[in-house]
Amino acid sequence: MSCLMVERCGEISFDSPDQNAKCVRMLGDARVRGQTGILSERRGSYPFIDFRLLNNTTLSGEIGTKKKVKRLLSFQRYFHASRLLRGIVPQASLYLLDEDYLGQARHMLSKVGMWDFDIFLFDRLTNGNSLVTLLCHLFNVHGLIHHFQLDMVTLHRFLVMVQEDYHSQNPYHNAVHAADVTQAMHCYLREPKLANFLTPSDIMLGLLAAAAHDVDHPGVNQPFLIKTKHHLASLYQNVSVLENHHWRSTIGMLRESRLLAHLPKEVTQDIEQQLGSLILATDINRQNEFLVRLKSHLDNQDLRLEDAQDRHFMLQIALKCADICNPCRLWDLSKQWSERVCEEFYRQGDLEQKFELEISPLCNQQKDTIPSIQIGFMTYIVEPLFERWAQFTGDTPLSENMLNHLRRNKAKWRSLLHKQHSSSRSNDHSGQVTGSQEQTLNEEETP
Repeated sequence: MSCLMVERCGEISFDSPDQNAKCVRMLGDARVRGQTGILSERRGSYPFIDFRLLNNTTLSGEIGTKKKVKRLLSFQRYFHASRLLRGIVPQASLYLLDEDYLGQARHMLSKVGMWDFDIFLFDRLTNGNSLVTLLCHLFNVHGLIHHFQLDMVTLHRFLVMVQEDYHSQNPYHNAVHAADVTQAMHCYLREPKLANFLTPSDIMLGLLAAAAHDVDHPGVNQPFLIKTKHHLASLYQNVSVLENHHWRSTIGMLRESRLLAHLPKEVTQDIEQQLGSLILATDINRQNEFLVRLKSHLDNQDLRLEDAQDRHFMLQIALKCADICNPCRLWDLSKQWSERVCEEFYRQGDLEQKFELEISPLCNQQKDTIPSIQIGFMTYIVEPLFERWAQFTGDTPLSENMLNHLRRNKAKWRSLLHKQHSSSRSNDHSGQVTGSQEQTLNEEETP
């Protein structure tokens, strides 16, 4: 079987269902080593996390065929939407989309560099195509299409592949999160301290890494994969399992789409390696490693952004900030993200309980409340990183704005936590809860 067939196994369809199943079993763990020597994973290789995962059963070959048809139709919709956003009116509409929505989407794109950008609204206005629409716009704004002589149709195809390989059933780790991180990354790339030194390659790497940093995320964390003996945990030896999968999947999509095929081999090899370095930096287990290094650079004042290595390090820091910037958003947006990530935690906890596994930290809905989870996250993860980022940028309006939101949001979560504790003590004292009290408590437990 050729390497091309291995890379594109997700789109192979045989006449016989038995042949399809055999293909899936044979290539379930298939990886491809390209000319650059970097292993890439075929797209769609990650099974949904359910009973089939724990029983090590395989997916039906029928899924690949359905996904192929869905991707083809999706590409047509995305291409149609992009033409509308550029003011090109097609002769026949593929689907109905209110012109008012398109006008609002265009208006939002004109303010894509504002920190109050509402990615949830933008996703609705683009009919669920926020990631593709945003990336096409940013690639054009930053002059990347012209600089790298990218084919617009091929770029669309690649971005559609990325967006399709996010799992929409995940409350948090989905394509909207990827679009949100990408928009934040765009804001950070415009910070004067960094922007004055960035090359087109730096900008493209930053945007691509932001868009694909969680691609094909299963909605569960690394410890879950390890204790269920998932094949990816074995493949990556329990080290940055998800991040390695995101990176290798991205490389697989780049090669399959041939987006960069016209560039010299050494250029594409460098892009693939640097994408890996950026995506692997988002591993939360490496948080202290990067924080200590950043603190050392800032204290010693030895960052030289003329140096490609120092620029790359700050791109890593920027991506890490973008990935966890939700607590620094406006309260209404931040609160939505908090609820979504906790819902994903709770789903994992329910799954672990169902299969009599130890419930992971933060995943027990009966013990881990949203306010307590968020306060801890802000205190130990977000605040230290963003305070150092502000030190690097020189307390720009954006950095000050983010820290102000962070402090206000933390205060609101503390207030909600206090109300929960007060209600709990009151209920314990009374020994029973009335119907109205129970309703109030439930509302507070799910802000």
